[in-house]
Amino acid sequence: MASNLPGFLRRTLRISYDEDEDEDEQEVEEEAVEEEEEDHHPKSEEGLQQEDTSTSTTSDTSPSSSSIFHSNNNNYHESTLLTAVPTAPAANTSSEVVIMPKLLSGDEEGEDSPPSETNNWNETKRASSLLATTNNSEFSTGIESPSKSLSPRQQNPSSFSEPQASLHSDSERSSSRHQTSNNNEKEEQEPQQQEHPKSYREIQFDKVMSAGVVNMEELRKLAWNGVPPRHRPLAWKILLGHVPTNQSRRPASLQRKRAEYRDAIAQHYDIDDHARTAQEQETLRQVLVDVPRTAPEVPLFRNDRIRRMLARLLYIWAMRHPASSYVQGINDLATPLIVVFLAEYYDGDDVLDGYVMNILSDEQLQELESDVYGCLTNLLAGIQDHYTSDQPGVQRMVMRLEELVNRIDGDLCQHLREMGIEFIQFAFKWMNCLLLREFELPCVVRLWDTYISEPNDGFEGFHVYVCAAFLCQFSAQLQTMNFDDLFAFMQDIPTSDWGDTEIEMLLSQAYVLSTLFGGSDAHLISTNPRMSSSSSFSVS
Repeated sequence: MASNLPGFLRRTLRISYDEDEDEDEQEVEEEAVEEEEEDHHPKSEEGLQQEDTSTSTTSDTSPSSSSIFHSNNNNYHESTLLTAVPTAPAANTSSEVVIMPKLLSGDEEGEDSPPSETNNWNETKRASSLLATTNNSEFSTGIESPSKSLSPRQQNPSSFSEPQASLHSDSERSSSRHQTSNNNEKEEQEPQQQEHPKSYREIQFDKVMSAGVVNMEELRKLAWNGVPPRHRPLAWKILLGHVPTNQSRRPASLQRKRAEYRDAIAQHYDIDDHARTAQEQETLRQVLVDVPRTAPEVPLFRNDRIRRMLARLLYIWAMRHPASSYVQGINDLATPLIVVFLAEYYDGDDVLDGYVMNILSDEQLQELESDVYGCLTNLLAGIQDHYTSDQPGVQRMVMRLEELVNRIDGDLCQHLREMGIEFIQFAFKWMNCLLLREFELPCVVRLWDTYISEPNDGFEGFHVYVCAAFLCQFSAQLQTMNFDDLFAFMQDIPTSDWGDTEIEMLLSQAYVLSTLFGGSDAHLISTNPRMSSSSSFSVS
């Protein structure tokens, strides 16, 4: 086949075809078989580099693109165009090409005779047959080109300039980018779908709270099992009677109550100290002492703006309720209301860190203070005798707790009596502060969802059953303790790891007790003379 090439091409390209067409086709077929075997057993990168080097040294016998484009012979004539046709590359080299000479015009200097059209046609036909043979061997085996696994340095730079070689790689890159983009969009959509899934309970709350007139019976049933955070501020205000159930009347009602509270501030708080009586000055002093003690472990209640707000509303409540005035413990009752209503102005899940105070305006703080004051007033109206002289309501609740625990866990009551522990020593705080000092604030908020939804005596009657279930939780542990251990344990019951699950279990047990003993006071009357006598006590 080399004799068919024109002389000027043989001198310029220094290519000699020593074998005829049949032998070349046989060599291509053998190379295709070797490529298939090497694809199943890929060589290491070091081996590829060695073979790549050895291939570049055999430019006189191999018609590869490396022998043509990496040689130092640049003396070929300008009238010759080398058209590269890509073929299936071997595993150790980049994409090989078959060089097809094509005449542009004229004769070369020193050549006896110009090349004939027959020779050109034979060379084109031969190159086409080689390309067809190689491509058929690749596509029939289904093996992809090994050059995809080679680094750009190992690949032939000339192969990147061919449209056929870059067509598949561009489409593959485009497909890969499209697939990656789709995967990223799916990953971004999945968290959004997971962040805002609505449960059946939330859907029911949406339906009840969006009504023109809220159905109180339905709201109480739903709230007993817990209120979703985004519905809790309004649900508490409705259940505590601070805003009407009629949606159209709420703005006017809130505006009127907030104006009344501003008038109360001007009347009772924003006055000169000399205008206050001695009793009023003592009340203000007690309030200012208790406010820094309110939930000191929570960063929110260490904020100066919150402390000033809390002191102001507690003092105004005491001035407008002279029968009870201010009693230590009322300050704790305001903390769940502040946390819940403050979340209405802040999209975050947690306001206890106090960050919300950095973005809360003075106007919003005034609205918050008015709402807390109104709800606290309505809450205390149902348990006001807890904070009057001698606190008879608290004593009544402690007595009922002792009788109830004696019925459901007589062994625990007997052990406490033998150790000299009286219920008043630990249960007084439970009744006066409504377990606010025994649980973390998130647990108290969940507890109050149920208390507020109770129609009449959630903060008194049902609270006794909750305290009984709470004490019996530690019955087995308490019965192994002596006096010192018992007293220390009761002052600091380990509930720091409690969450909504434990609180809901406690509420469930309290509900069972309420169904057994609720409205049946005769079952709670003790026949033990010692217990009957111990139930009559006074608090100094």
